[in-house]
Amino acid sequence: MTAVTATAGKLRIIVVDDHTVMRAGVVALLASEPAIDIVGEAGDGREAVELARRLQPDVALIDLRMPVLDGVAATTEIVAGRTGTRVLILTTYDTDAEIERAVEAGAIGYLLKDTTREQLVDAIRSAARGETVLAPRVAQRLMARMRQPALVALTSRERDVLNAVADGLSNADIGKRLVIAEATVKTHLLRVFAKLEVSDRTHAVVTALERGLITRPERG
Repeated sequence: MTAVTATAGKLRIIVVDDHTVMRAGVVALLASEPAIDIVGEAGDGREAVELARRLQPDVALIDLRMPVLDGVAATTEIVAGRTGTRVLILTTYDTDAEIERAVEAGAIGYLLKDTTREQLVDAIRSAARGETVLAPRVAQRLMARMRQPALVALTSRERDVLNAVADGLSNADIGKRLVIAEATVKTHLLRVFAKLEVSDRTHAVVTALERGLITRPERG
């Protein structure tokens, strides 16, 4: 963990990455930018949190996967510290899970390491102003995710009941097959209707099939 004296009027940032060569590359990339001062470097998330608490930089440029404390956990602690530091993720990972974890932790931006120097500098400036910054590929993934129907989780018993409905069984027959009371079958169906936002058995089966919540066996 290293720190340097900042120059007045410049944006103060710290660079956090456990790969020394990668970190040095980012520092070198930004070194000639007159509006930015790199006031510290860290090699893991725990060092990043300590550095952010001590130096209170405008922006913390943080990798995701690091030892001791990963980027998401470090982001959570930095944001919770209320120092005013904005966290900008800079990583090679662009999976839905990684992006969502970082955003939920409080990161104001998410960039990929193939970003250009100009894009990185612009992103740092935007982040310092409190503006959300997303790499185009990341923004596309988030938009696609938002357009998907909300994920619904059915219990194993609810799936059993719905599969029996798809087989054309009555509530009484479903109860016999699953060895449960008919009233219990009705309760499970009402819960399924609510989760799938439907009002009848046919639409429940059709919707569940469309969303892959149940599957129909091949008929011989």
